[in-house]
Amino acid sequence: MEQHSAEHAGIAAAVESLMPKAREELAELVAFRSVADAALYPAEECRRAARWVAAALRAEGFGDVEVLATPDGSETVYGHLPAPEGAPTVLLYAHYDVQPPLDEDAWTSPPFVLTEREGRWYGRGAADCKGGVMMHLLALRALRRTGGIPVGLTVVVEGSEEQGTGGLEQYAEAHPERFAADAMVIGDTGNVRAGQPTLTATLRGMVAVRVRVDTLEGNLHSGAFGGAAPDALAALVRLLDTLYAEDGSAAVAGLPSEGVWEGTPYDEDTFRRDAGVLDGVPLVGSGSVADRLWARPSVTVLGIDCPPVSGATPSVQASARALVSLRLPPGTPAEEGTRLLTEHLRAHAPWGARVTVEPAGEGQGFRADTGSPAYASMASALREAYDGTETAVVGQGGSIPVVGTLAGLYPEAEVLMVGLSDAAARIHAVDESVSPDELRRMAVAEALFLRRYAASRGGTRA
Repeated sequence: MEQHSAEHAGIAAAVESLMPKAREELAELVAFRSVADAALYPAEECRRAARWVAAALRAEGFGDVEVLATPDGSETVYGHLPAPEGAPTVLLYAHYDVQPPLDEDAWTSPPFVLTEREGRWYGRGAADCKGGVMMHLLALRALRRTGGIPVGLTVVVEGSEEQGTGGLEQYAEAHPERFAADAMVIGDTGNVRAGQPTLTATLRGMVAVRVRVDTLEGNLHSGAFGGAAPDALAALVRLLDTLYAEDGSAAVAGLPSEGVWEGTPYDEDTFRRDAGVLDGVPLVGSGSVADRLWARPSVTVLGIDCPPVSGATPSVQASARALVSLRLPPGTPAEEGTRLLTEHLRAHAPWGARVTVEPAGEGQGFRADTGSPAYASMASALREAYDGTETAVVGQGGSIPVVGTLAGLYPEAEVLMVGLSDAAARIHAVDESVSPDELRRMAVAEALFLRRYAASRGGTRA
């Protein structure tokens, strides 16, 4: 076990004393049904969550706090604390919007009530990413209790990350001066498993499109017309199948798919357990698991509009729609992915069906500089917070759209990606949870990082 520094001891004690308050506040945040989709939940829930975050920042001494209206109709909380003389500025990012809870009856405990069970805290957003908000707050409070905050801070907590509608990205592009920083801590990824500190080095990009297939003027009786009339639903199924190779890997025409991951590997047996793959069901794709997750594209059919089994009539369908997501390895621009996916779908229309494709969202991929001073400071902080455990360096198959935007606006800024979404967190699924021990350790690590990064840049080591 690594010998802890006096600096670590003071910060760890401060964080420990703050954990009861953190649980109470996370429960308040989780209670907001802040699903960034007004068709599913009232927009007022997002507004209430945003104002909760703004009030929390003001309580921590941020004089410059605003709730920004972004171009997609969402709200982003912005707080700024000027840097001490000679010290760097660090941007801390998280988001308060969450995925829908899916089937609320399938949850073991109510999704919007933070519930402790078997050493974890359950609730929608507990890990992704309201827990990330609490991680930042805990780190700042611990620093205040142990000598003060040694850097300038810009805190950004957005409300549309889960929708991928680009509100914060568009705002940042129009107001780049507001987000300038020497380093950026993106608190929206996580550790590969509880107890294993992890830095995320790459993000796959993301595009989504809505595809519609039309074949008839209207639905027809399947007995009278089936066998000759082209079925739009069957045509859509055949069209979607062209997006996959025989082994299940992405087969979008013109899209490279042979990337190789060079960081920490992901053992196949471990992945099967983490993903809950059923016994006897093989994994799809080729190459190592890490190659498939972090260095190669993947296609997912997110939803299909068609009649449900219950109540279906014997009809040949005139039209059908699907929402398709394409994940892209770093280096492939999102707009290129949209173009290739659109062209593929149009070129592979079966039976002469009419195919229309509408873009539904984009997010750029990202590759971090793992040799930067900020990475060295964070790796050191993580190692000490986790009792000497060396930090894993992995990719993330998902995308965080704002990262690519900020990296493009500030190419000299050092971007670090950490968070609370360990393998057991089940983010985006039923029974999402966070480990309070991970929250405690990650808050300690973030506070240590801010101290050490300030010292490495010539600032005050408060």
